[in-house]
Amino acid sequence: MRNIHVPAGIFDGRKFGFAQVTVVTHPFGAAVHVSGQVAWDADQNIVGPGDIGLQLEKAIENVATALASAGASLDQVGALTIYIKQSHMHEGKAISSALKKVFGDNLPCSTWIGVTSLARDEFLVEVEPSVVFLGHA
Repeated sequence: MRNIHVPAGIFDGRKFGFAQVTVVTHPFGAAVHVSGQVAWDADQNIVGPGDIGLQLEKAIENVATALASAGASLDQVGALTIYIKQSHMHEGKAISSALKKVFGDNLPCSTWIGVTSLARDEFLVEVEPSVVFLGHA
């Protein structure tokens, strides 16, 4: 069974046709799925316009908020898929710095994918975490 979570602190995606967080129960526990996150605050204001490092930090903060709504944390994420606006793929140093600032030396795996555009022109990056599995309590 799939249950939708609406985390406080990030915008409600349902008006755009998607859930920010779903939890799917199975015999061994639950699987937490999080939609790709961008640098929007809860009121849909862009954080760090034009700055990919700040946008990545905010997007990861939103991932953490989404996970927390289901009882999970960033430490349980095995991998990130990072969609980077093609025009900013050359900013690898800023991207790496933001990842190290958030995760320190305990970095998740990551795949960086250059894309021509994201949902809004001001978005430079979008982050999607791998599924987090939670066992029965």
